[in-house]
Amino acid sequence: MTTTSPVAPDSDSRATAPADSDADSEPSSTAWTRKHLLGLEELSRDEIIAILDTAESFAEVSDRSRKKVPALQGRIVFNLFFENSTRTRTSFSLAAKRLSADTQDFTASVSSLSKGETFIDTAKNIEAMGADVMVVRHPTPGAPHLLAQHVSSSIINAGDGAHEHPTQGLLDLMTIRQAKGRIEGLTVGLVGDIAHSRVARSNIQGLLKLGAKVVVCGPPTLVPRGMERLGCEVAYRLEDVLPRCDVVNVLRIHFERQQGGLFPSVGEYSQFYMMTQDRVRMAKPDLLLLAPGPINRGVELTPEVADGVNSAILQQVKNGLAVRMAVLYLLSGKMDARP
Repeated sequence: MTTTSPVAPDSDSRATAPADSDADSEPSSTAWTRKHLLGLEELSRDEIIAILDTAESFAEVSDRSRKKVPALQGRIVFNLFFENSTRTRTSFSLAAKRLSADTQDFTASVSSLSKGETFIDTAKNIEAMGADVMVVRHPTPGAPHLLAQHVSSSIINAGDGAHEHPTQGLLDLMTIRQAKGRIEGLTVGLVGDIAHSRVARSNIQGLLKLGAKVVVCGPPTLVPRGMERLGCEVAYRLEDVLPRCDVVNVLRIHFERQQGGLFPSVGEYSQFYMMTQDRVRMAKPDLLLLAPGPINRGVELTPEVADGVNSAILQQVKNGLAVRMAVLYLLSGKMDARP
């Protein structure tokens, strides 16, 4: 499939995906038609591949001396974050700027929400200021989906409670595909707090659609019942699954979302589930280790493992910028559409 590169300096193309670079996949012939990115659950395999391929074409922009392309010149991107964030918020802001969009950050704690204004009214007022895209992080599952029903701006889900975090799932997929050359046929372990992790849900959706085998592993109190119905294997002992895994994604313990003690102590959790050098040696020599961040050294993984040769944690952060550029770029052709 011949296309115009989205990163060409004089390019004004809007929603054309580059040719598929996945060796196990046919080139995607599905044009991007969505106005919003609300989750990976609703995306097809071809749509996920289209985002990954577009992200690959943007990856080299960060290595240029001039790190800007004019794809979103004249567009306005608002970051509406109702939860704290470092990587996602900064990454979306920088991605929009590198696409030449105007950006504005919204801080809930100093907004009219404190005076009783509703979430929807706040968004409608921001839309009235000319917002083309709203990047939304909210503690309530489904909040971005609700917003998409009430405003004409494009909505990107930057994490909704424990539901989904689609761009994190996409950047994890991109990192795996770069390191392994494929996703289909790999065994990927998701280890830790599965029950409260939006990252786990997006990873599961994306990995299964691209043909990977997914194993979820953690204490029984942190692994929801019925995971097998999603197509996942369930394990409770890390040592049982490590030798089979090509990739391990170490998830953070979400203490802020838990109700009551779900395991005796942090020390006991670390004893059974922390990735240590000894556990890495149980795995394949080319094990790829991911962690969505923020990482808790000494709880989910040791410093030596976090900084070791198997770790791709900083590559994930770098790929997050390319993925978010790709998502903004692909949505840009649909921003003027009405619901």
